[in-house]
Amino acid sequence: MKIPKAISSLIESFEKLPGIGPKSAQRLAYYLLRVPQNQLDDFAKSVGDLKKDTVLCSVCKNIDQIDPCAICSDSARDQTTCLIVESPLDLLAFERSGKYKGLYHVLHGVINPLENIGPDEIYIQALLERIKTEKTPKLEEIIIATNPTMEGEATAMYISKKLKESKNQKIKITRLGMGIPTGADLEYADEQTLNQALEGRRTL
Repeated sequence: MKIPKAISSLIESFEKLPGIGPKSAQRLAYYLLRVPQNQLDDFAKSVGDLKKDTVLCSVCKNIDQIDPCAICSDSARDQTTCLIVESPLDLLAFERSGKYKGLYHVLHGVINPLENIGPDEIYIQALLERIKTEKTPKLEEIIIATNPTMEGEATAMYISKKLKESKNQKIKITRLGMGIPTGADLEYADEQTLNQALEGRRTL
């Protein structure tokens, strides 16, 4: 049986999303057929407005509606620490924990030679430039919070090396401590685990 073009096109679009296989894509497409048209229109509008109504923060590279983002614009945040994370989802995880009150820098990925992702493909240089030209001289510590995977550890070591090569030697460089299992994703960690990792961070 030939699947109607409208359905097959939607299935192909869903399959391009991370973690969505052919069967899941089919289930999602056929599920949307049962959704009332007004809800479907709202869903389509949300997808269409996703990139139009968001911006990349020019300071920390987080995703927000304004630039600089709400966190960078908040003078009440602790200006002495900057937490480096892989993705905006990791940032959200730390914000949910309520423990960390400092600044952030979002890399949008990790160094992964197997996927041809080098330091220039993520926001490492932007971090180095930010530290070099930081308008708030209060920065005392950079906490590297990449995931405890092979790629995350390699990225952490690369960033640490580059920061130590920079002229600013007064800034302390630390890595998240115990609490995060090896190979885990920070975005799925619970609040207590993230708090333990922050409290147990070690100097690099």
